[in-house]
Amino acid sequence: MKAPYFFGYGSLVNTATHDYHDPRPARLSGWRRTWAHTDLREVAFLTATPAPGHTIAGLIAAVPGADWDALDQREYAYDRLPASQAVDHDLPGAPEISVYAVPQTRQSPGSERHPILLSYLDVVLQGYLNVFGENGAVAFMQTTDGWEAPILDDRSAPIYPRHQTISTKERALFDALIDEVGARRVPLQQ
Repeated sequence: MKAPYFFGYGSLVNTATHDYHDPRPARLSGWRRTWAHTDLREVAFLTATPAPGHTIAGLIAAVPGADWDALDQREYAYDRLPASQAVDHDLPGAPEISVYAVPQTRQSPGSERHPILLSYLDVVLQGYLNVFGENGAVAFMQTTDGWEAPILDDRSAPIYPRHQTISTKERALFDALIDEVGARRVPLQQ
């Protein structure tokens, strides 16, 4: 049996945050990324929402032995949905591909009380930069909704459990991209 794949469009694009095999760029049609909050998490995080006519870049990777347990635990606030027909990829054949998304009925916008973590956004942008180059990081920012939510600057004391070290050059680029979309950063209260 051929292993199924997941389509990642946020932190899963950064392969430093997981060890799933055969990662490769892909595109998901009919969906758009947005920052959302759900009662299952304290902060805003990325989800995909149905959006006819839109396409988002991301990464697919194999789930060996169809053992979804670890990934389902990591993505516990999401539902795992079939997406094989919506994903454009370079794999031979037609593998099973799933995407994680929060049902729209459980989503609310990010807010002062439920901000975006900068340590999480850094991980996502680093992944897009590594996989798609600078244009990919720019495209991520431009094809993601919900920048009205404040971004909690937790870089000095990262809250996101899979945070990564970013270089001075990455930091400058990410900060410029945040400014370009008009997102607002708020300081971490320690």
